[in-house]
Amino acid sequence: MEVGEMQESRELVERLEAAAVMLEKSLGSLEERQRFLSGEVEKISATVETTRREEELVAKLEAVERELAEVRAAATMGPVAEGFPRALQPLRRTLPSATAEMLAKHGIGDGTVDVRQLDAAMVGLSLEQRIAVKSQLRRAGAVA
Repeated sequence: MEVGEMQESRELVERLEAAAVMLEKSLGSLEERQRFLSGEVEKISATVETTRREEELVAKLEAVERELAEVRAAATMGPVAEGFPRALQPLRRTLPSATAEMLAKHGIGDGTVDVRQLDAAMVGLSLEQRIAVKSQLRRAGAVA
């Protein structure tokens, strides 16, 4: 080999080495950018602190739950009439106008109705009508 060729080979090797160093730097930069873009996230931990408002809401919820339990207990412990708890008793205790008129025609007025008088008054009614009248009177609390 001649001196000129050796000189060219060394320059070529030096340029190749410089290019390799630049490629390694670029590769390192690209790897770092890839890690950033890939979304690797450090583990995040946080503590939740209860605020004063949350504590107030929890206290109100507890109070409402207690009140609801008391209402339920009172509803089931009240007087039982006609086999139903007091909470299930109808609130309205009036008769339909047709039933009240039929009873008035037979001399049965307001207040408690005697079952014997009722049966006598309903002689002309069908079985279904008698059942309907008696159930209306029971719901109204007018049957003795």
